[in-house]
Amino acid sequence: MRARALVVAALLSAATAGCGAPATTPDARSGTATSPGPSGRTPDTAPDGAGPTPAPAREGRTAASQRVTFAPQAVVLPDGARAPVRPATTRAGELVVPEDVRHVGWWDGSAAAGDPFGSTVVAGHVDSATAGLGYFARLLDVRPGEQVTLRAGARRAVYRVTSVRTLDKQSLATTAGVLDQTGPHRLVLITCSGSFTPGEGYDSNLVVVAEPVGPAR
Repeated sequence: MRARALVVAALLSAATAGCGAPATTPDARSGTATSPGPSGRTPDTAPDGAGPTPAPAREGRTAASQRVTFAPQAVVLPDGARAPVRPATTRAGELVVPEDVRHVGWWDGSAAAGDPFGSTVVAGHVDSATAGLGYFARLLDVRPGEQVTLRAGARRAVYRVTSVRTLDKQSLATTAGVLDQTGPHRLVLITCSGSFTPGEGYDSNLVVVAEPVGPAR
């Protein structure tokens, strides 16, 4: 992908979903009388004879969310190489990825890392006429079964690669599931591949699809 934007012919709207839990309702329990002790007073009776002393109530707390989601800030490929991830927007139907080939772009119209549904789409240049090979040239060596990690600070989401395939650029957006934002969550990594024509760029895209290995943390 030499100084050209990655073409996305049709953009699908991103599906968002949250997961929370209701607050726990406090449950007060009263103590019950027992046989008198040596003092002649039941153990759970107040000294003034006012009656049974209620047991401490359990404190109600809001349960923490069971799902962590985040906008990826870094990606780590199976060889351990790491690259910054920048937000990537669309212009005139094209996904504009960072010009710096050492960086990649997260399509901000796609799912966040850890979302329950939709594809998290990360795209980057394979090379540049002036800067040489890009970070995503490493996708050429990725194989099914290997792991890719998305990070943002202390948060991370781990994915296992399920497929690596080359698609014609015109079929990228229409091929089932590649940019799907309604199906099960997964990670989609995209770069250019195939034949290069000066003034036109590459004629294909390399697409790596990976499924989450457990929830994001």
